[in-house]
Amino acid sequence: MHLVAGATGTVGREVVRELLERGQRVRALTRDASKASFPEGVEAVQGDLREPASLKAALEGATGLHLITFSGAYEPLETGPEILALAREAGVRRVTVLHGGGASPLEDAVRAGELDWTVVKPVEFMGNSLEWAESVRADSTVRAPFTDRLSALVHEGDIGAVIAVALVEDGHAGQEYVVTGPQALTVVEKVATLAEARGSDIALVELTEEQAAAGMRAEGHEEGLIAWLLDVYKNTPPEGRTVLDTVPRVTGRPARTYADWAREHAPSFR
Repeated sequence: MHLVAGATGTVGREVVRELLERGQRVRALTRDASKASFPEGVEAVQGDLREPASLKAALEGATGLHLITFSGAYEPLETGPEILALAREAGVRRVTVLHGGGASPLEDAVRAGELDWTVVKPVEFMGNSLEWAESVRADSTVRAPFTDRLSALVHEGDIGAVIAVALVEDGHAGQEYVVTGPQALTVVEKVATLAEARGSDIALVELTEEQAAAGMRAEGHEEGLIAWLLDVYKNTPPEGRTVLDTVPRVTGRPARTYADWAREHAPSFR
């Protein structure tokens, strides 16, 4: 039995699906089990990583545990030691952590703990392109800054697959896996791929840094997040634009391409 935290999230859903495909029993953790919907065979359980005591029943019988490092408000979780103590008590043997992109007390606690751990560090999600869907449907246009920047963006399903393998199979304890897609693409190339997938042209308008910041403010983002996002877009670090073989090496199957993702999500852009 594996307990998956963040099971309603972009990656958590994929972890659940991948574990099911491998014939594993899955327990999905959510703050409100009455509102959650999961595939047949998944046991939905209620609990909150901010309140470790709420996890005790959910951990009963679990041998694997997948954790996220932030709460619903994207605040770093400080409850790692308490969660791990309960996990050890319940008989959990393996724990995976989805790296959240910054310093994480929970991740630090997992690395320092006694359980077999694996940290998974994905680069940009292919699913981030869905932020363009509304404008593409409205006027067939993508508006974005730094359109020549490279990103080795990764399919969320491949992140879930790497996590599932680390929970199920031996040989991944103490590993930190940076997970990328099979190509590094510019925004120009991504928009062209989306246009081909949906079957009609998409215009690309390059925004200035100031215009991009103004748009994020209008969407309600905080200044700190805006500054961080623009810096990542403008100065994408090497790990964000360097293709690695993590997905095929860990899962035994090729990493999915952006064209694969675009075909899967083409209806969202029509």
